[in-house]
Amino acid sequence: MAEHVEIMLTEDEVDNRIREIGEQISKDYAGKTVHLICVLKGGSFFMTELAKRITVPVSLDFMSVSSYGGSTKSSGVVRIVKDLDEPLEGKDVLVVEDIVDSGRTLSYLLEMLRDRKPASVKLCTLLDKPERRVVDVNVDYTGFQIPDEFVVGYGLDYDQKYRNLPYIGVVKFD
Repeated sequence: MAEHVEIMLTEDEVDNRIREIGEQISKDYAGKTVHLICVLKGGSFFMTELAKRITVPVSLDFMSVSSYGGSTKSSGVVRIVKDLDEPLEGKDVLVVEDIVDSGRTLSYLLEMLRDRKPASVKLCTLLDKPERRVVDVNVDYTGFQIPDEFVVGYGLDYDQKYRNLPYIGVVKFD
């Protein structure tokens, strides 16, 4: 089965929205250091661009979790592939994710991070699909709410393809 990608959000739209989110985070964390936790692999493109637009001090760490495999739907089984390098106790944590879909993965991850006693934990996502939510997850910073389409680009992939697209596109199967 062949596939092709149709543009949903242009590179300029994405770039402008990330700048706005960076400005808001800078205001909200004034006088603090924000500890960004990137959820790999998809979140890396978004976090890099976001961090460049945050004016307060930033520290970074990375996690890798898996709940998809080679499918287009979340399996609901969360596996920690790479854990954090640094302790979180006392830090103001902002989890940076590419997309919030069912909420299963993020719900599990946020609970695990809260158990590590940070000063605060908030969630920032480039894309949010609220109509797919099966577990309630509070998203503090959202780039775009999108419909229930399978999207790629800007770090999001389909079977490891299309991450490098500079825009958000919808995968269409022929």
